[in-house]
Amino acid sequence: MTHRNPWKTISSRRAYENAWIRVREDQVIRPDGAPGIYGVVEIRPSVAIVAIDDLDRVSLVGQWRYSVNRYSWEVPRGGSHPGETDMLEVARRELAEEAGVIAAQWRELGCVDVCNGVADDVQTLFLATGLAATDMCLDPEEEIVVEWRPFEEAVEMALDGRITEVCSIAAILKVSMLRNGGR
Repeated sequence: MTHRNPWKTISSRRAYENAWIRVREDQVIRPDGAPGIYGVVEIRPSVAIVAIDDLDRVSLVGQWRYSVNRYSWEVPRGGSHPGETDMLEVARRELAEEAGVIAAQWRELGCVDVCNGVADDVQTLFLATGLAATDMCLDPEEEIVVEWRPFEEAVEMALDGRITEVCSIAAILKVSMLRNGGR
């Protein structure tokens, strides 16, 4: 079934921009035919990686998230640089930077739209295995703690609310489903 776009964009303007995001404000005709505005936060494509070692432990990154004003446990994640289009290369870089490991095997788990009612923010999810240590190289604004937790504990954390970051939850639960006979 093909779905048509009921929205019509009349004009767009950049309302704000910094190194990480852009905010676009569009003048639109809504599906009901009335004029309106629609604000969209544009974020460069990014990745989230479930990295599992030979002891069946997953890398979790803990850090204070300014935007929600609380500490957050997440899988290693990060954004592409301007002009980058190969999400596997982005994932390789982010895993080394944040978890201090490289992976011999990679599996793409699909993409998720984060907050698609207000944001153009696509994250590609990956499973990384066959891990070996490398040097961590954090971004200057990052202050993180890396812990290796049993995979089943990470699943429980995703289910009981100790992990609240949506891409981490989706990636961990996708891997759990795959392990339990899912596609």
